[in-house]
Amino acid sequence: MKILIAPDSFKGSLTSPEAANAMAFGIRSVRADAELAILPLADGGEGTARVLAETTGGEMRAVEVHGPLGKPQTAKIGISGDGETAFVEMASASGLTLVPIEHRNPLYTSTYGTGELIRAALDTGCSRIIVGIGGSATNDGGCGMAQALGVRFYSNDGLIDEPVTGVHLEAIKRIEVDGLDHRIRDVKIDVACDVTNPLFGPNGAAHIYSPQKGADAEIVERLERGMIQAYNRIETVTGLQVRDIPGAGAAGGLGAGLVVFLGARLQSGIQLVMDALGFDEKAQNVDLVLSGEGQLDSQSNMGKVIGGVLEKMRPYRIPVWAFAGSVLLSETEIRETGLAGAVHISPPDMPVEEAMRQAYNLLRDAVKGWAFAQLG
Repeated sequence: MKILIAPDSFKGSLTSPEAANAMAFGIRSVRADAELAILPLADGGEGTARVLAETTGGEMRAVEVHGPLGKPQTAKIGISGDGETAFVEMASASGLTLVPIEHRNPLYTSTYGTGELIRAALDTGCSRIIVGIGGSATNDGGCGMAQALGVRFYSNDGLIDEPVTGVHLEAIKRIEVDGLDHRIRDVKIDVACDVTNPLFGPNGAAHIYSPQKGADAEIVERLERGMIQAYNRIETVTGLQVRDIPGAGAAGGLGAGLVVFLGARLQSGIQLVMDALGFDEKAQNVDLVLSGEGQLDSQSNMGKVIGGVLEKMRPYRIPVWAFAGSVLLSETEIRETGLAGAVHISPPDMPVEEAMRQAYNLLRDAVKGWAFAQLG
């Protein structure tokens, strides 16, 4: 029997390699003869760079950047084992978790540090960069990112020489792109993006996402006005219209910024990661697939790891089982996703904090119990 083990991380408790290790331990406890293919996954959010680097035999490298509030911050990029691909995770430089709750306000956060990570990736001499853009603290339309790579923004007072934030958008009067790092032309840039929001409007960056980053109604409207004004100029200068591209509004407009300034392609995060890690090859001739994540809910089948695994395996009718810290779907809903079944790994009366501390043992034992019942 050949089993593919391909989980996501269990947020706040297990990385995806740790989860995969626990699941493999559980299987081997019951079926030592099983052939295991182990492929930790991610969907483009937190942990993606590390998963891609480690699974390809590469490494992580520390980079000093400006954090979302402009303060020095140590972030990391991943480099593939062959040195051809760099992995950038915007959350490590411009992420919401880097901003204390009392200081969260997307008027004053920037993607400048993400641009610095991309510049560090270029320094490696790679031919491809994969950028994960989940978990942002920003709503600057990617202007801070572009600024760090040589694009110049001017207000009526002259060159904006501090990292561009949301508050600068409505002040931008002129843009010069001739200083953009010339190495961008020689690199393929793919963006892991799992939302389809446009840049403006009721479903755009400001209205949908900035309230999650600390914006009140007045700030939302100010950011919307600024984004419209800034992109009227950006699109004129570049000759590209990106405002309505699905995903343009992702990460506070960083999706649009990566396309218009760097020529990047926006793609499904989980599909991009799976393709980069050779999922199809790993999944050949398997009899069973085990996946997992922290919480199995209605979003799990929409651009997340489990949904991506199901989509890949559906044509082959290979059973896929999910293990989760909590399962918020009914049996009927589980079947409707296409899963063969789902296992809640913690006892119902266990406090969440304790379950998170015990996540490795709980997952290992849940898989062991499942394997005994299903495969023993």
